[in-house]
Amino acid sequence: MAIEFNPMRSLIFIRVAKEQYRHQLRHWLYRHHIADSISQFAPYVSKYAYYPALPVPPGGDVFGAHNFMLTEHYWMVSDFDPHVKNKTFTEYFPPEVLRWQGNIPDVDPGSLPENLDGDRAREADCAAADNTTSPFIFAFVPVWWDEELKGKGRTPEDGSNYRWLTLISYPEGVSQEDGDKWVFGDYLPVFQNHPATTRILTSRVLQEVNHCRYNRLIEIWFDGPEEWDVVLRKAQASIAKPAWATVDTFPYLPKYTGYASLFLGDIAESDNMTQYHGYITMR
Repeated sequence: MAIEFNPMRSLIFIRVAKEQYRHQLRHWLYRHHIADSISQFAPYVSKYAYYPALPVPPGGDVFGAHNFMLTEHYWMVSDFDPHVKNKTFTEYFPPEVLRWQGNIPDVDPGSLPENLDGDRAREADCAAADNTTSPFIFAFVPVWWDEELKGKGRTPEDGSNYRWLTLISYPEGVSQEDGDKWVFGDYLPVFQNHPATTRILTSRVLQEVNHCRYNRLIEIWFDGPEEWDVVLRKAQASIAKPAWATVDTFPYLPKYTGYASLFLGDIAESDNMTQYHGYITMR
């Protein structure tokens, strides 16, 4: 059976557990991970980019904000296709990376293998989240957005954008249909109708690809963090609490396990497939 052409986009939300680890995580990414990744998937990935996270605005932590980076891939075939299982080299992915990212407790990961292998590390539920850890987020979505709710026709000449990406995971027992009824009926209309919101896009997460815990990706744009705060206050005061809520206040879901977010600008820090030239250090 031939491998199936199956274009998809994937997003990895990354946070750094504390500032002590930011430069260490960047070292691993740029010294090891980019080269390992391109060596493996260059024949079937058309884009592989890093977008630095903007500072988390006051009040943003409750939304499971990730403070480090978004990784974006555009796949031509699924990396989970059985034909892709035999790779020449094993990816270098030391367990410290998961500690730096806050996916496992901030202790010496001596009980883990010396090298995890990236495929294992990127499992959707790499760690159970609590107040100090968060699951590894690896979400697949369609290449083209499912829904465009506001801002059609916007161009780069309309100004820079403050982009709020969010992932929502409906509680166990809540179907995609029932969860989406709240998103489209109560949640998104508040943002859609506010003049400070400039763009709204959303897609269903393709959970069948890798069993990702999240159901829906939403991207909402503003002119800046001040406008985000204005709209957020309106949302907190007016969005109805769903019957299946597990938290009493908006967004009615626990951070990281039920609701995750990133604040981004428009452009990538590195479009790795075209811009990466190795780990060239500063003199």
